[in-house]
Formats: sequence, structure tokens, C-alpha cells
Amino acid sequence: MGYVAVKGGTEAIEASLDRLKYDRLKGEEIVEIKTILATMRPLVDQVMSEASLYAPFLAALAIKQAGGSMEEAVFLLRAHRSTLPRYYYSETVDTEDMFVERRISASFKDIPGGQLLGSTNDYTHRLLDFNLVNEKKEENQAWLQEFQERMCDDVADKELQFFPKVVDYLREEGLFERYPLDDTPPKDITKQSIQFPTGRSERLQVLTRGQTGAVTSLGYASLRGYGQVHPTIGEVRVGNVPIHVQHPYEEESDPDDLFYIGDVKLTEVESFVPVNVKKQNQKEELEFEIGYGISFGQNETKAIAMSILDQCLENPHGEFPTHDEEFVLLHIDSVESTGFISHLKLPHYVTFQSKLDSARQVKKGGNNK
Repeated sequence: MGYVAVKGGTEAIEASLDRLKYDRLKGEEIVEIKTILATMRPLVDQVMSEASLYAPFLAALAIKQAGGSMEEAVFLLRAHRSTLPRYYYSETVDTEDMFVERRISASFKDIPGGQLLGSTNDYTHRLLDFNLVNEKKEENQAWLQEFQERMCDDVADKELQFFPKVVDYLREEGLFERYPLDDTPPKDITKQSIQFPTGRSERLQVLTRGQTGAVTSLGYASLRGYGQVHPTIGEVRVGNVPIHVQHPYEEESDPDDLFYIGDVKLTEVESFVPVNVKKQNQKEELEFEIGYGISFGQNETKAIAMSILDQCLENPHGEFPTHDEEFVLLHIDSVESTGFISHLKLPHYVTFQSKLDSARQVKKGGNNK
């Protein structure tokens, strides 16, 4: 590509930055980072997911700096992430240890431990609530106090529970195949570029970092017939999981000696995908495979779409674009896709003038005939 310097470019850029700051300040209101953290939790979760950095405060800061632009906030947080040193890798997280806030299944009415609806917009009326226009802090505090008292009474009557996985009960019936534990270290796509064909660990990393709208769109495309995966949700669970690391100077350590460094909030989805499998007698039998999705924060739609695409990419099919790993994985990254499209705003004077010259020469030749 041919780029040329713009005369007076530095002054123009500085003026543009001043105008950007003016647009942020001209309303004479300041959005506090703590306000974003307290009132825009889904937005913070989405930025952390696409930036692949679990840091709520930094995500809120990126949202404020970007003026609410999702693509810019993700770009900022992803750029910051690239400057951070990596001192260690955590131990494998077992989501059965999740302190569950929400857990539902679309496959069964009754599941061991019961359905836990938790916090969700699924059951709200999609009508504008004009009461929010004149919200009063005193009324909110009174409601919070009453709610917390009710919560304390409910918790006092119950024991702390860690919910089992729905799929484990189906495995006991022999309806899902059991696979040996794979201790192969996953490839880190932040340290080395993906090479096709990819492994499942690479695909899952790209999918969970993917732009939420793009992942959802391709998952939806599969459901509409541009793929062969149409699952039933076995389980959606949202909650906090503990993160542990080994001692930095010990190669092996007892699980009881691991260091607890904090919790992260996750959304995990296991989808049940029916497949026909040919047995030794050449008869087809119906079995099930699991599509897996996981994301930082509460990102249920994205995690469900991710579980669809996981199974699509596990079963390549040349007829459907959603089963093509290169098509899917190279087009869902939020920073790469928005960055490449945005680069079209940069000067392309040389290349376009060359095309214009070619078109003019053709026109001149045509007029001479």
C-alpha cells in the first residue's frame, strides 16, 4: 500500500486529539470509574472477555477513556495486556468448584441441585422503565437494605453447595463417552500465532476472545442452516471460581500447597449435540457430543454461541462456512477485524491515483476509436 505524509499532519493530529477531549468534556459531567463498575457490569464483562484480561477496574477505565466505544475499549485493554509480563500459569480450573450464582438447563426440568435462576434479564419485560429517570439514592439504599436482610435469612437456612455437572449423570448412564484426561499443555495463542490446522485449545482461546457480536452471528448462522450444529443447552452456569498457582521455585507441589490468588467470574456452557455414529455392525446409533463455551464475566449469549462453533469446528464440513476454522477464527477477533477495516481511513493516495490513471488511459483509448 502507498501511504504519503500529510502536510501539517502533526498540527492536525494534535487538533483532532483536542477535539476528542472536548467532546468528552463538553457535557460538563464526569463518569466515575466506580460508577461504571457499579452500574455497567455486563459492559465491563464483555470488554474483559474480548480483551482476554480479567481486570474489572482496568476495563472500566478503558470504557471511560473510550467514551463508551466497545471496540476502542477492547483495543485499549488488549494493548495494555500486551505490555504486562507473565510470571506464571495458573493451575487448571475445575468448574465443579464454582461458587454458583446462576445455573439452568434447557435439557431437563429437574436437575440435581435444582435450577438456580440468579440474575438475568431473561424474565424481564422489555419495556422502558421511566422510573429510572428520577431515581433517588435514598430509595435505592432502603430497597438494598431490605433485600440484603431477606438474603441473609435465606442463606441462614441453607448450606453452602457446589453444584454437580449435569453431564456427569448422563455419563453414568453411558449416554456420553468418557475420554481419558489429556494433560497436554495448551498452546498459548498470545505467545505464538495460530497455524492451520489448529488444535482445540487454540480454537477455544480464539473463540472466547472473539468479538461478541461476531461469535453470536456465526453461531446463529449455524442454527439457520449454514452449519450442521443445533444443540440443546445441557447447562449454563455463572459464578466465581478460585485460581491457584504453584510456588515459583518448586516444579511439583502437593495440591494443598498451592497458592490461592483470587477468584474470577465465569460463564460456562455445555451444549448437547446429537450425532449419528456408525458402529461395527454398520448400524447408526444416536449419541451426543459436547459443545463447550466459556467466557469471563456473565456473557451467556456469547458462551452459548461459542459452544455451537466449538462443535462446528470439531467437525469440519466443506459445504458450510461455520465449519471452516480459517473462516471463523480469522474473522471474529475484535481488534484485528476492526483494525483492518479502520485502516481504510488512512491515506491511500498513491494506490488510488494509480487506479485512476489506469481508468483514464482506458477512457482515452476508448474515445479515440
